Amino acid sequence: MTARQRHIAHLHLHAELTETQYEAIIELMSGITPHVQAVPPNALQLDLTSALRYFDLSPYDMVQAAKMRLKAHYGIDSSAGLAGNRMLAAMAADASAPGDTTYVPTGQAADWLYPRPVTALPGIGRVMADTLGRYGLHTIGQVVDLPAGTLQRLLGAGQARLLTERARGHDPRPVVPAEPARHLAADLVLSRDCLDPAQHHRDVLGLADRLGQRLRGERQITGRLTLTVRYADRTSTTRTRALPEPTDHSPALAATALGLLTSLGLQRARVRAFVLRADALLPAADAYRQLSLDPAADRARAAEAAADRARRRFGPEAVGPAALAECSPCTKNH
Repeated sequence: MTARQRHIAHLHLHAELTETQYEAIIELMSGITPHVQAVPPNALQLDLTSALRYFDLSPYDMVQAAKMRLKAHYGIDSSAGLAGNRMLAAMAADASAPGDTTYVPTGQAADWLYPRPVTALPGIGRVMADTLGRYGLHTIGQVVDLPAGTLQRLLGAGQARLLTERARGHDPRPVVPAEPARHLAADLVLSRDCLDPAQHHRDVLGLADRLGQRLRGERQITGRLTLTVRYADRTSTTRTRALPEPTDHSPALAATALGLLTSLGLQRARVRAFVLRADALLPAADAYRQLSLDPAADRARAAEAAADRARRRFGPEAVGPAALAECSPCTKNH
C-alpha cells in the first residue's frame, strides 16, 4: 500500500499582523483543514491532504479558496506555494509574485529545483554559498550532480548530507498545528537594492532600537532574536540567537542583532529587506539583570529612559542613536 501524496500550502500574508489578528487567521484557516501551523511573523502552512476529498477540489483550487477567504474576511492579500512537503511549499511561496500561487507537483519537483540558485534552499547562508560558488556550484542542480564524496570534502559530512537532502527536495516534517508564539517584530523594506555593508549595519541597528522601544512600551523583555534578510532575487536567510539574559535594553539588542548580521557574511549582497523579531517574551517585571560594578551601565539605562520620555512627548523621531543620523535614500520604514 503506497503512502498518500501530501499537499502542503505555504501562505505568505502581505500585512503586518497583531498577535490577535494572527490567531484569528489561523482559526479561519482551521475551517479548511485542522492541520495549520504558524510561521511567524506573517506566514502559515496548511496540510491540505485530507481536506481535498472533503471539499472535492483540486490542490490548486483549494489554495485559491484559502486565499479568497483571507481576502473576504480580513482584506489581506497573499502569495502562496503549493508542493508535496513543507520546504518545497515555502520555496514556491518565496518564488511567487504578490498575489500569485506557484504549484510544484511532486513529479516535477526535481525539474523545478534544478535551475534554481543554491541560496534558495533554506539554511544556506552567504558563507556556505560563497564556499560553493568558489567551486562553480551556483545552482541546486549542480549540487545534485556533484559526487557525494566531493561535497563532503568541501563542507564536511554532516553539512553535505543535509544539503544533499534539501537539494533533492526531501523534507519529512509534518505540519504541526500550533498557535503563533508571542513575538514582536520590526521590519525595513528598501525601495531599491542596497549593497553597502555600512548601510546594512545602520539598518539593523535602527531595527534593534525600534524593537527596544516597543518592548519597553509594552513592558516586555525578550530572550531571543531572529534576523531575516531578504535579497533582490526573493531568497532569504534567517539566523536566530539567544540573548545573554532576557532584556528590553536597546544596546543589548543591537549587539546581538549586529552579531547575527555579521554571521551572515553578506559583504556586497543585494539586500531588499530586513526583519528583526523578538521571541521568548516575558513580562518586564520578571526581568533580571546581571550585577555590574560599571557605572556606565546604569548611566546608559538612565539615558534610555530619558529618551523614551522624550519620544512619548515629542514623537518617535525626537531622539535616536547618533549612528542613524545618516539616512540612506534607499530605505523606507514600515
